[in-house]
Amino acid sequence: MKQSIGVIGSGTVGQTLAAGYAREGHAVVVGTREPAKLAEWAKGQPGVTVGSVADAANQDVVVLAVAGHAAVEAAKAAGAERLAGKVVIDTCNPIAGPPANGVLPYFTGPNDSLLERLQSAFPAVRFVKAFSSVGSGFMIHPKLQGGRPTMFICGDEVSAKGVVTTLLAEVGWDACDVGPATAGAPVEALCQLWCAPGFLRNDWAHAFAFLRP
Repeated sequence: MKQSIGVIGSGTVGQTLAAGYAREGHAVVVGTREPAKLAEWAKGQPGVTVGSVADAANQDVVVLAVAGHAAVEAAKAAGAERLAGKVVIDTCNPIAGPPANGVLPYFTGPNDSLLERLQSAFPAVRFVKAFSSVGSGFMIHPKLQGGRPTMFICGDEVSAKGVVTTLLAEVGWDACDVGPATAGAPVEALCQLWCAPGFLRNDWAHAFAFLRP
């Protein structure tokens, strides 16, 4: 069943996911504080409209695609009452600055995650972490020699993760559910691991896969 999808965030990740899901037949609304900046881009994206953050939050499923330091404020701007009860895909990572020896620093601690902070701040929202461990160029129908890659997801509600698993499959991903929101720290750490070969060797063309015997 096709759903309306709201994307909060107008950067590369937001644009990539918005265009990708529109091509899959979903009605997509990109929410931004400055809609005029995306007007030209939206003309070439059938199925995508640009509106306010509140407009995006009013859709069936919402994607939060902003810089990690802005994630909580972006959710506040969307409105807790609009997001309550909805599946919100958290794509954000708590990046605190440039890499050191290939490793991005995080503003969260070892037993803390941005996902948990979001879930704590908005307990009525059904957050699911996804799309946080790969670059935007591989988010939609990735073509990799090893075959279909794995997106590790986590969140407190099983039914919400089921919705996200279906949406991931539509754009070429297998989902691996690794537990509740308390699994946010290891899932977010995958961004650090994914980026390390890029910063060290300019190798950005890869993704993770969960292999079984």
